[in-house]
This record gives sequence, structure tokens and C-alpha cells, in this order.
Amino acid sequence: MSSTDLPEVTGAVLPKVSAVRVEEGERLRQVGLPGLTLTVRSRPPSREGLPPALYVHGLGGSSQNWSALMPLLADSVDGEALDLPGFGDSPPPDDGDYSVTAHARAVIRHLDAAGRGPVHLIGNSLGGAVSTRVAAARPDLVRTLTLVSPALPELRIQRSAVPTGLLALPGMGALLGRLARDLTAEQRTRGVLGLCYGDPARVSPEALRNAVEEMERRMALPYFWDATVRSARGIVDAYTLGGQHGLWRQAGRVLAPTLLVYGGRDRLVGYRMARRAAVAFRGSRLLTLPDAGHVAMMEYPDEVAAAVRELLADAGETLPPVSRRSTGSAAATADEVSPADGAGDPSQRS
Repeated sequence: MSSTDLPEVTGAVLPKVSAVRVEEGERLRQVGLPGLTLTVRSRPPSREGLPPALYVHGLGGSSQNWSALMPLLADSVDGEALDLPGFGDSPPPDDGDYSVTAHARAVIRHLDAAGRGPVHLIGNSLGGAVSTRVAAARPDLVRTLTLVSPALPELRIQRSAVPTGLLALPGMGALLGRLARDLTAEQRTRGVLGLCYGDPARVSPEALRNAVEEMERRMALPYFWDATVRSARGIVDAYTLGGQHGLWRQAGRVLAPTLLVYGGRDRLVGYRMARRAAVAFRGSRLLTLPDAGHVAMMEYPDEVAAAVRELLADAGETLPPVSRRSTGSAAATADEVSPADGAGDPSQRS
């Protein structure tokens, strides 16, 4: 290991930091697996007998990223959101493996151990790539698949996504870490919001305070930067895989009914990728939110929830959703998409 590489930090490190935020009605529990401990966030469903769902967050995120969407779907699914290894309240994996395949293996192991499958699997960004791999490798575990700005390989990466990609270069993670060392938790939080939200002004003062508190907690974890850098490298490594292990090849093998959600102001995943994804995932439907950024489930949870309900209803899982009208310029559509549809232009509605 060179002097510029990050030291490996494993699950043996359990620092004392402030408690993770838990919204009213939510519960946290820890699931112990060999070499792995996962924290799972859950919200009781509105009634007994609802089908299970699992939410998987993106790079640098946590199960808290689903706290806005989970209550909106509590009448349709029995939902759980997990913290991937090294993120949220989950300690690092003992083997230090943060590849997309390792994250997918953690999801599969959790579902197998819990006996909750098949589930309605919902993933964002890195979690979208992980969920794609899970759905392709273990179709028996997935009823439906919802992907919000999934981190699938792009040939032309957006300029605003370059710093994230640079984390994969040897020594670059340590360099960027030193450059960001003097930033306050609020400065870091505003930077993340500016990158992930289509309009950061939509974040309420209370939500900003909560996000800053969470950033302060994460900055106190000795493995925080290590987990982020190694997971970023895992995404880049997954982009270079070809053959049957390539993410686009695996997307074509997904059998579950699929909903794709893309934001027109996404600075991390190109909006133009919506067209390719709609073709790759056979029989998929596309929800386009022209004013959303990278985390549509946090920016426009009502629209995303309505689209998920339609997906579940068509899959025979729930009653048809209550009709909702999109507000302002966040007009959205969720329809069956064919290669001829105009999914690549934010000005066009699928």
C-alpha cells in the first residue's frame, strides 16, 4: 500500500459518536451476520399483511434518505431501509470490501437471513446499481424494482460528477480529504445538497439543521472517508466490468417489473441515460421529474410514491393509487416507455 492510499478500517472500530436521528414512527435495529453488521430502519405498515419492501441508499447516504418516502408508502408496503456497510449506523465490513458486488452480497445476505423476500426493491444512485445486481443475480428475491437515478455506466460523465469519479484514483481520495479537512460540517452539507438537489432552496431550515448534525456525526467516524472513497472506487470498477458481470448486461436480465426515476437537474447521473435505461430494462416504465436532482425521493416524494403505487398496482400487489396532481414545474409522468419515446430530453415528457 502506498503512502497516499487510505488505511483499511474494519468493523472492529466502533467509535462513540452521537446517536443517529430517528424520525417519529421509525425504529432502528441491528442485524448481525458473519463478518457484517447492518443497521435497519423500519416503519410499521398501516395494516397487517402488506408485501415487504427494502430501500437501498446511495453513495455517502444512509437509510435516512428514505424517511420522506417511507411513510407515504406505509399503506402499500411493509418497508425497511438498510444502512450499507460503513454508512449510516452500520460499521465497516470486516473484509473492507466496498465493491458494488460486496454491497449487493450484503443486501442478499440480509434478505436471505430475514426471510423477507421477495421484496419490492427500491434503490438510489449506488443503491440503484446494487439493486440492479441483486435483481439480476437473485430474481427470486425481487418482486418489483424501482431505481432512482441509478449509478449505471456512462461513457460521457457530467463535469459536476468528475470529483466523485476522481475518488477512485490512487492517492486522490487522500488529497481531496486533506483539501476538505478545514471545511465545517455546514459547508460540507451545503456542498452535498448543492450537488444532489435540483434546487437546494427546497431544503427547509429544519432539514438543513438535521443534515448538518448528521454530517457532524459522520465526520467523527474514523472510517467515514474510507468507506466513501472505497465505495466510489467500487462504482468506477463496476463501470469497467464487461461480459455477464457488466451492469448494463445485468439490467437486461432483470425480470421484475421496473420503474425508473430520473431528474432533469441531476448533476451526478446524466438525464440522457433515461433513454438507455428504459431500453435496457425490458418493459420498464419511466418517471421523469424535470426539476429534480439526484435524490428525487427526497425532493419530490409524493410524485415518486404515486409512481411506485402504480407499479405495485399493475403488479397486482395493491389497490390502484389515489390520483395526485404534480405541482409547479415539477410536472411528472410515469408511463410505459419504448425506444421511440423522447426520454433523453428534459423538455419532453415520456
